[in-house]
Amino acid sequence: MTTPTHLRLEHLRPGEPCGTTHPRLSWWLPTGSAGQQAYQVRVAGVSDRTSSTLFTTEIIEGRDHVLVRPWTATHPAPTAGEARTWQVRCWTDLGPSDWSEPAPWVTGLLHGGDVTADWIEPYEPDVPPLGHRPAYRLRASWRPRAEITHASLFATAHGTYEFFVNDVRVGDHELTPGFTAYRAHLQVQHFDVTDLLRQGHNDLGILLSDGWFRGRHGFERHGDGFGDRLAALAELHVRYADGTSERFGTGDGWTSAPSEIDAADLMDGQRVDLRRVPADEVHHPAVVARGGLYDDRVRLTTGVAPPVRRIETLAAVAVTEPRPGTYVVDFGQNINGWVAAADLGPAGTRVTLTHGESLAADGRVDTDHLRAFEFATGKSLPAGQVDHVVSSGRRGEAFEPRHTTHGFRYVQIYGSETKPGPDSITAAVVHTDLEQVGSFGCDNARVEKLHAAAVWSFRGNACDVPTDCPQRERSGFTGDWQVYVETAAFTHDVAGFSDKWLRDLAADQWPDGTVPNIVPNPAGNQPSGNHFADIANGSAGWGDAAVIVPWQLWRLYGDVEVLERQYDSMARWVELAAGAARDHRHPDRARARPAPDDHEKYLWDTGFHWGEWLEPDEIPAPDPARDHSVVATAYLARSAGLLAQIAGVLGRNRDECRYSAIAAGAVHAWQREFIAPDGTLTHPTQANYVRALEFDLVPAEARPRFADELAQLLADNDDHLGTGFLATGMLLPALARNGYLDTAYRILLSTGNPSWMEMIDRGATTIWERWDGVDENGRATASLNHYAKGAVISFLHQFVAGLRPAETTGPDTVGYRRFVVDPRPGGDINAAHAEHCSPYGNIAVRWTITDDLFTVNLTVPAGSECELRLGNTTELLRSGTYTRTCPAARVIRRSSRAFPTR
Repeated sequence: MTTPTHLRLEHLRPGEPCGTTHPRLSWWLPTGSAGQQAYQVRVAGVSDRTSSTLFTTEIIEGRDHVLVRPWTATHPAPTAGEARTWQVRCWTDLGPSDWSEPAPWVTGLLHGGDVTADWIEPYEPDVPPLGHRPAYRLRASWRPRAEITHASLFATAHGTYEFFVNDVRVGDHELTPGFTAYRAHLQVQHFDVTDLLRQGHNDLGILLSDGWFRGRHGFERHGDGFGDRLAALAELHVRYADGTSERFGTGDGWTSAPSEIDAADLMDGQRVDLRRVPADEVHHPAVVARGGLYDDRVRLTTGVAPPVRRIETLAAVAVTEPRPGTYVVDFGQNINGWVAAADLGPAGTRVTLTHGESLAADGRVDTDHLRAFEFATGKSLPAGQVDHVVSSGRRGEAFEPRHTTHGFRYVQIYGSETKPGPDSITAAVVHTDLEQVGSFGCDNARVEKLHAAAVWSFRGNACDVPTDCPQRERSGFTGDWQVYVETAAFTHDVAGFSDKWLRDLAADQWPDGTVPNIVPNPAGNQPSGNHFADIANGSAGWGDAAVIVPWQLWRLYGDVEVLERQYDSMARWVELAAGAARDHRHPDRARARPAPDDHEKYLWDTGFHWGEWLEPDEIPAPDPARDHSVVATAYLARSAGLLAQIAGVLGRNRDECRYSAIAAGAVHAWQREFIAPDGTLTHPTQANYVRALEFDLVPAEARPRFADELAQLLADNDDHLGTGFLATGMLLPALARNGYLDTAYRILLSTGNPSWMEMIDRGATTIWERWDGVDENGRATASLNHYAKGAVISFLHQFVAGLRPAETTGPDTVGYRRFVVDPRPGGDINAAHAEHCSPYGNIAVRWTITDDLFTVNLTVPAGSECELRLGNTTELLRSGTYTRTCPAARVIRRSSRAFPTR
């Protein structure tokens, strides 16, 4: 019998520091077992690279092996920086297993008080203006007093930092400490630096730049969002062979000086003079900083998500020279990251690198479509994304701007004396190191390209927080993650990534329940003073991320604790929306109907809402006076209904009744207000029909008619979609679930604008912000890397390949404990496959149609159950591999309406 595998602490990959004293454990059962009956955990301490058992738990009866806590008060908790291993064995229907291989348990910071060093600021008598702020080098030296057996480093910053020990960069993280709601949460990184320290003199260094803390941020590129002073906090925890220990950290004795990085900004770019070396720097004493945020150690925390890393390197696919001395490098893929350049020329050569997603007609990089503007003045802002480097002429010199990021496919180089060669410039793909857990493929190359474009678009927008785009704004828009989180989970493990972001959402939520459009938000949990930005917060579909994202983490990962932790945030959002519906009326409705109808107390028709943003035929014009109640009331019904289910999961019965009543009232209000006496919609857009079907806003008997009318709208539009930001990802599932699978495939495969295939046929390698993101002349009109419309690939996983979570949600089904395989062939696709690394194990589905015979091969992991649906038959399968065949006609269903909504 095999042993348990795939051991995990919380949502962390092996070896990532864990900041919880009693973490939840997960593992996969031995291959071939149907289910677990009991388990036992053994924990060992690690010292001098040897381990010894600390304790073994009792044998614990139970079938759960995902996110379980086996600990009791008798089990000693770890200390900050402690290294442990853990093993598990289990009893299944196959009998007792052997012990698993040991898995690392690395403890990070557990409490803010674990670090006692002082914060230090670089010597900066006057804060330079934005765009002219250097990166500072902070330095100190330290000598151990005995033989070192182990050394941990804890470090963080107000800004972005790199730490060096004896001129060696520590770790492989990028853009540390990451982006969080710094006033509430500041991540502290933990590194094992035992092998970097010497027994004698040691040089310690920190390279510190503005980062998210005080650099430019968001659409209007404001700086100093969290403060106007850089600072660093670091501490070595050293254990000696004689049994003693020592700490050494930032404080008195550290010095600072401007580095060779003359300017560094995440939006603008980086300016570096490689002729300058540390030996030339003039250092002043660093400033010990106290008071305010510096004294708040409670906010110091270990990250719950993977760090940002340099994920892969891309080579140039083409280099052109559109003008003499101006070179354009094409990396073939739109990404987030930076370039690494060598062979920069003789000393004093000044090279400018401009990054962009598209080319102008003359072949140069075009960034005009990436320029933002100030709402107050209407003035356009520079696109940024420009790096400058001055060569030192030294052999082997390299330029890699680690204190900025760019969204780009092309880099325009000016000032280089020679044409860049393949060995002199590469592109670094940089984002959160999310584990890839899923894949999709089929026999239609264009559909596969669409899937790849959506995945690349998400990767480009997963740089520590889920952003809208990696170039123009780089902001954690709540609406973007709300519409995409489920899709992202088909391809990557986004549990910890989402968990981290949700903590910041709750921290930045206003006292009245308003959810900001952007999280983390420099203004924190209060208005910013920017009139438009402030009134735009709390928009329906955006603020609903407070409910929908935790719900998806429950469905997809079985994480009930995220529901507990976020419950207050969810409830405050729904109460805000319900209160707005109850207490306010839109002026237009009040004039037309002075006496309100009873249903209006659940009609959310006031406040600013983005609505169905960026529909193809609508010019984007955010208008606070516009009545978006058809969208807002739908989301009130959706979020209140989900919150009622969440309350039920958590045993909050009174809340379950309350939010069920609010949801029912909002559904009734939506029906009364927007369904005409003849049964048609008063606002007959594709998006409104999609929401009506997907949010269960219409009675069961009306669903066929609404599906018919949605299909007719699409047919009248020559099989082109007309949805915008919120509804696009739900369009094809709504059709497939309601008897119009053939229409869903026609929309998927349609060409011309607006369509997904128009993007692909025009060379898109990521998903565009607007359907007409590139005009008929080939000129980009908006961001070419916004993942929201890429939510269509959820349809590829769930309906084309046929793999999706169970429709019902409960302890026995969530987290893929039970899942559905229900392939729905259509279009010209005759073969498809999908894989998914679920919390319970690897799921694989592969089907083909050959000579009118449908064949599906399926792998069900141990501890899971699969509902295999072929036509009108359902078979319940447990752990194992299976092959099933049937006439292809049985699964090619084009008119059945027997598929339930979520």
